[in-house]
Parts: sequence; C-alpha cells; structure tokens
Amino acid sequence: MTQTPSGAFHGRPSGRAVDALRAIRLEPGYAKHAEGSCLARFGDTHVLCTATIEDRVPPWLKGGGKGWVTAEYGMLPRSTHTRTDREAARGKQSGRTQEIQRLIGRSLRAVTDLAILGERQIRIDCDVIQADGGTRTAAITGSWVALHHALATLVRFGAVKSMPLTDHVAAISCGLYRGEPVLDLDYAEDSDCQADANFVLTGRGGIVEIQATAETDPFEESEFDALLKLARKGIGELTVLQKAAVE
Repeated sequence: MTQTPSGAFHGRPSGRAVDALRAIRLEPGYAKHAEGSCLARFGDTHVLCTATIEDRVPPWLKGGGKGWVTAEYGMLPRSTHTRTDREAARGKQSGRTQEIQRLIGRSLRAVTDLAILGERQIRIDCDVIQADGGTRTAAITGSWVALHHALATLVRFGAVKSMPLTDHVAAISCGLYRGEPVLDLDYAEDSDCQADANFVLTGRGGIVEIQATAETDPFEESEFDALLKLARKGIGELTVLQKAAVE
C-alpha cells in the first residue's frame, strides 16, 4: 500500500494515517445533574457517560466494607442510519448490550480500589447519541472521566480518604483493513475489515481485556502484534486527553 510523505494511508476511507486516531474530544461536566459526566466524541461516534453515586451496594456485598462500580449501556433510536426500537420497549436487552455494559464495568473496576470506595456503588450510564463505529471504546474512555469526577466529589467532601482510582483505563479498536493494520476503526472500516480487535489497557500499559476476531481468514500472530502496538500508541494519546479532562 502506498503512503504519502506525511504517512497518510490511501486505503483508509477517511484518509487518516494507519496510526491516526479520529478527532477525539472528551467534554467533562456535560450533564448538569450527574455527579460525574463526560461526552466522548470519537469522530462521528458520540457517547454521553454519566456517573451516579449511591450510598448502597448490591446485597451480596453488604457488610464487606467494599464498594462496586457497575455500568449500563444503550443506543438511542436514531443513533444509527435507521431507527432502532428502544430495548425497554422490547422488554429485554440484547446480548450485545449486556456484553458491552459488563465490559465497561469490568474495565472501570480494574482501576478502582473498591476498599477505599467503601460501601458505595457508582453507577455508570453510557448512552450512544450517534454511532459511527467504536461505541464501546468511546464509552469506556469517557466513563473513566465521568467516574473520576464523581470520585473527586467524594474526596472533596471527605467521604473517602483518598482517590480510589489506581490508574487510567481507556479503550481503542484496531483492525486489518485491506491487509493493513489500522488504528481506531470507523464504521466504514469496521464493516469491511478482515479482522478487528478492541483493546482495553491501563495508563501504565496493563492489559484489562482484548477482544479480537477474524472476520474472514484467520490472521497471524505477527499481525496481532502489530495491532497491539497500534493500540498502545492510541491508548497513550487517549490517556493524555483523559488527564486534561480531569485537571
């Protein structure tokens, strides 16, 4: 594949370089009433993340002295090209929705000291306003900012002795598009890639979760290594944006 002197990969629909993120914006304090909030914009994917503090924990955690972080995820009816009924109207959540919200919760708990949090629950809500690929990665990245702001409120009022967060956590997608490893897939690439992967990594580089799938032929370990290298670069850039959003 040919590249311009600036490194732009001609094969990408957006014209981005293979290692370039979409235009990313993390807007903290977007929701007036939530203890923490962030509007995460990954290009044309926009996800509103809010954090609510509850002075209770699930029944199975009562008396243990530890807190909990959980998440809910949903897509608004016109977040996609055609209208999709609200899952509440259908009477049940899809398997995809359940899988994504569990992933968000696991990702945030991986960098939260639940003992410092005490017997409180932080409930994260992620609502996809507009979808163009990578909604789960935007949700995780924005949710960390919302969670940080909510926890900072507890610290400020002396409800907890120190910040319960132990590290950043962010997520990004990578894939093989037209035979080339590329970073941060938009919908056009995600719907036509040979393989795609979602990487959830901490700010220090620890691996929280990796979801990788061959859409056509199996891919090689060397290709996976290239995707992981791209993901580490992208997570590093997202961590810088998260830091700026919570300063």
